[in-house]
Amino acid sequence: MMLVAREINAITAIAAREIMRLVKSPGSIIANMIFPIIFLGIMGGSLSQNLAGNVGYNFLQFVMIGMIVFNLYLGTASGITSLVAERDMNLTQEFYVAPISRYTIILGKMIGTSLGSLVSLIGVLIVAIFMKIPFGGMQMLRLLLIAPIFCLVGASLGMLFIGFVQDAKVAQMGAMLIVMPQMFFSGTIIPLSHSTGIIAFLAKLMPLTYLNDLARGVFYWKGSVYELSVLHHPLYNIIAIVAFFLAFSIIGTIMFTRSEQNR
Repeated sequence: MMLVAREINAITAIAAREIMRLVKSPGSIIANMIFPIIFLGIMGGSLSQNLAGNVGYNFLQFVMIGMIVFNLYLGTASGITSLVAERDMNLTQEFYVAPISRYTIILGKMIGTSLGSLVSLIGVLIVAIFMKIPFGGMQMLRLLLIAPIFCLVGASLGMLFIGFVQDAKVAQMGAMLIVMPQMFFSGTIIPLSHSTGIIAFLAKLMPLTYLNDLARGVFYWKGSVYELSVLHHPLYNIIAIVAFFLAFSIIGTIMFTRSEQNR
């Protein structure tokens, strides 16, 4: 029991450290708000004016949902990949020499970065208010209730990345390298309903595709635009998401802990 309590205390301390690090870094908070301004405010607004006339639903609301998912996904993936850089700069030395499991360090990091990434939602909501995008009331509440899913899958992807990449400079760019391409092929800002060929194939390989579709399925559930805006049944998306999460988490954690033991 003492061992379990020690591991739980360590997880709590590591998660709290991540949150405090974000609070003490206003630059990170501002950076988290830049993406909604660029992609929801500028790109989403441009697409809405030029290409969204016949989609059959509020296109900016569609993009808003995608940006909420993307920000949480990117925030946690970025937080996890920072483990490599922090280790090389001895910022987490006390964790690695402490009598706690490497898995505890990873889990605490995942929880802390997930909670910290919720700050990015402020930027999305601010842009949505200025652009008069309807939040949907209970629809938004349902979406926020499943927000931890987006965070955990992003964290698992970051874990997979650092399981194979041990160079600090590459790790720092890792989140952008593995997440940004997904934005343009996963339906975050551009609908996939008519995608074919290589674009449709790539979309099926990306976890963000299923996260976006699940988010919209929950948001528009039993609504008049559900069939127009959602690709798959939520259960189908959940199965795909769980498969990605388990594969990324297990492989990434094993590879990362193995590399740490060999240091």
